[in-house]
Amino acid sequence: MADSAPLSAFTPAEPFADVKARAAAAVEASADELLDLSHRIHAHPEPAFEERYAAAAVAEVIERHGYAVERGPGSLETAVRGRITGGRGADGPRIGVLAEYDALPGLGHGCGHNTMAASGVGAAVALAAVRDAWAGEVVFLGTPAEERGSGKQIMLDDGLFAGLDAALLYHPCDRNHVETAPLASEDVSVVFTGVASHAASDPWLGRNALDAMIALFVSVGLWRQQLRTHCRVHGVIQEGGSAANIIPSRTRAWFMIRSADQAYYEVMKRRFTALCEAAAKAADVEVAVEYSGYASTMKHNRVLADLWVANAAAYGIEDQGPDPTSGSTDMANVSWSVPAIHPDLAISDTPVPGHTIEFREAAASPRGDRATLLAATLVAQTALDLLLDPAKSKAAWREFHGEQRAGA
Repeated sequence: MADSAPLSAFTPAEPFADVKARAAAAVEASADELLDLSHRIHAHPEPAFEERYAAAAVAEVIERHGYAVERGPGSLETAVRGRITGGRGADGPRIGVLAEYDALPGLGHGCGHNTMAASGVGAAVALAAVRDAWAGEVVFLGTPAEERGSGKQIMLDDGLFAGLDAALLYHPCDRNHVETAPLASEDVSVVFTGVASHAASDPWLGRNALDAMIALFVSVGLWRQQLRTHCRVHGVIQEGGSAANIIPSRTRAWFMIRSADQAYYEVMKRRFTALCEAAAKAADVEVAVEYSGYASTMKHNRVLADLWVANAAAYGIEDQGPDPTSGSTDMANVSWSVPAIHPDLAISDTPVPGHTIEFREAAASPRGDRATLLAATLVAQTALDLLLDPAKSKAAWREFHGEQRAGA
């Protein structure tokens, strides 16, 4: 997409180019509103499960554009659901348009979720603007807690994805590609509990919880040399003791373990638990290991991906193929319940890794703003392909049911 060219300067991909052009015009007409939303969320970063400002902001915008909005549907206070029926009736596909808006603790929107919130809202606005052309339902889902806690899995368990025929969500990146290969991942809370004592006068009376934590980190470091190349283990100490002259009675760490292989992930999980137990035994302390926020590998849907690629190509976006680097996302969990894609668009002109200050700044830059509006347009146009030709939705489901989940 040319740096300064407006969306209206491009002719959308066939079929349904006329309706898609109207959707793009709706995004362009709402650009100020959408970018204001993106910048406000960027300026008010909120960590997982605490996204009250962002959730309220996205709900307000989609409600203003005709959606029936539920604030806090299911069990998550900061989830949002908005629904709108097509002008040609409800008998048609039900398409999920998703948004994320949580931030990274201490870093803010270093993953660019402000652009995901605004683009999801923008796609919803565009689809409402052309609702006279389609039958079915668009379901907007504001999804909390992607960075920690797997909010989408909670929403899946709450039944908020039930009945959808597709789920669409863009993600910012430093390159353009539709296929993603996220790693299976889980958060791990590790708490060691010992006995405090004076570190100088009678240290022998204590049982040092910090010794166990240090032993665990050393063990993980040694383990890494034998891990397969697609695996990751990383963590931070959140509590390490209160004073240098007190034997720590409690330490706490947050780890994440990841693997590109669903089955091997389970092997890693058992090994990590064993390392925690060994460290506790060595230091003569107790340990509690709690796993939460599981994210799976992705079930890619080529039918949906091909629609996205064709729509993107009309705006001069060339798919660059799968990203050689991978993180994790709970959007992958969604992909095992409903046909889904999680394409990336570049928000920078040069390589910028995610979860950095540089990526955070790119997420509120003019380049990031252009990507936000383009993402809104492409999500809406891909949704229109499905709404206006239900056979494509059925084809996506046939592909979905024709593949066996790895490790299942």
